[in-house]
Amino acid sequence: MRDLVAGMRYLGEGQRWVARHGRWWGFGLIPALIALVLYAGVLTALAIWSGDLAAWATPFADDWGSPWQQLLRGVFMALLLAGGLTLSVLTFTAVTLLIGDPFYESLSEQVEQSEGYCPPGPDRPLWREIALALRDSVHVLLRAAGFGVLLFVLGFVPFLGQTVVPAIGFCVSGFFLTVELTAVAMQRRDVPVRERLRHLRGRKALAVGFGTPLVLLFLIPFVAVVLMPGAVAGATLLVRDLLPEGNGNGDEGGDRGADGAAGRVEGAAPAGVGPLPASPVPPPAPHFPQPPRPQSGPGPSAGRPPAGW
Repeated sequence: MRDLVAGMRYLGEGQRWVARHGRWWGFGLIPALIALVLYAGVLTALAIWSGDLAAWATPFADDWGSPWQQLLRGVFMALLLAGGLTLSVLTFTAVTLLIGDPFYESLSEQVEQSEGYCPPGPDRPLWREIALALRDSVHVLLRAAGFGVLLFVLGFVPFLGQTVVPAIGFCVSGFFLTVELTAVAMQRRDVPVRERLRHLRGRKALAVGFGTPLVLLFLIPFVAVVLMPGAVAGATLLVRDLLPEGNGNGDEGGDRGADGAAGRVEGAAPAGVGPLPASPVPPPAPHFPQPPRPQSGPGPSAGRPPAGW
């Protein structure tokens, strides 16, 4: 439960960050606006042709009487539109990140610098970064599509298909949306996509708490465009919590520890003195009485017996 609340908190912190940095919010709107125009056209076409698609996919119901034919095809159209909306939520982020890779990379770097440290990214050309992002997005979307097909089939189960399955679908969509949004900061740390999934599966509640509210908000027209820059900022903050060793503290602490250890080694034996004792030990007491001597002071023979002189 604490991770679930923490995920929601990171979402809010990301939105507050872009609210305090209005120039970066406007900068991050550009790729989201481009993607919105593309998806508006696709979803409009899906809504117009959903009736024909339902009739094509259910030819066995052509001879059914009323109201069963309309009921079946109405459910099919509703599931088709719901699946299209869910898929658009997932792919909207991926496509927007691909379109705006340079935009969101700069935004994410600025967020990390404001937090004190931005890890240097891998030295790769821009086209290579975009190709890797496309490959990783396809990998994530194929996994999400597998869950989508399963949930689509379970949607035909009475009662469960109209109550439990949609709730699970929103959580699954939220998880994979978080995977997509954290890709910018993860890619800077050169974390491969399978490793990203492993990290987020280890803290599912954190990922679901961050992504599921976004999935619900993205269903509202134009909200995805407005919230996208803050979502990238919040995902960057989430990655800093998920992978604290990549925030510079571990490396800098290791350097400081190494320097301190080197200093201790160098200070242990100053030049010309020889090795120092581990702790101050008083000179051993003589085992026999010494006769009085005319001089006093720590001469070279002060601690030696007089025999043999």
